[in-house]
Amino acid sequence: MSLFAYTLVAFILATAVATALFRDILSVIIVFGAYSLGMAILYTFLLAPDVAMTEAAIGAGVTTLLLLLTIARTTRPSTDRLSERIHVPAVVVVGALVLLLCTVVLPEMYAVGARDTPVWSNLEVTQHYITMTYHDTGVKNAVTSVLAAYRGFDTFGEAVVVFAAGVSTLLVLKREVFA
Repeated sequence: MSLFAYTLVAFILATAVATALFRDILSVIIVFGAYSLGMAILYTFLLAPDVAMTEAAIGAGVTTLLLLLTIARTTRPSTDRLSERIHVPAVVVVGALVLLLCTVVLPEMYAVGARDTPVWSNLEVTQHYITMTYHDTGVKNAVTSVLAAYRGFDTFGEAVVVFAAGVSTLLVLKREVFA
């Protein structure tokens, strides 16, 4: 991995820790939005643009907006009432979990584009999608072709879920406005 990737991962970890430790709700929402944006950039770096767009739209965009609307429509508790003390057992548990995940996940990660990744273990299937995607679907981009044609029903189902969540959110917000 490059220096950019390590810097991005450090940023994501820092925003995740800050989200957990901040006591002011507005600060938490803003840092959480930055965390989601960092994840979207990481997904782009890892060559997953569809996941990156979803993370940017839902995580950094819609979720942040809904949380900001929520605190705008409710009363914010003062930070004086919140405990300023760090909960040491929680920090120890989270630290142990991060250490465990790093020791398990990092040695198993493949370099971006490496030929020894599992996707290359079955070259016949991989090459079929790469070479036949335009012929089968008429779509030049292989990722778009897989999402729209080969996995069309799955993608349609995901779109329906996101649409239903958006409509439900609008109905709840409208109900709150007229209540």
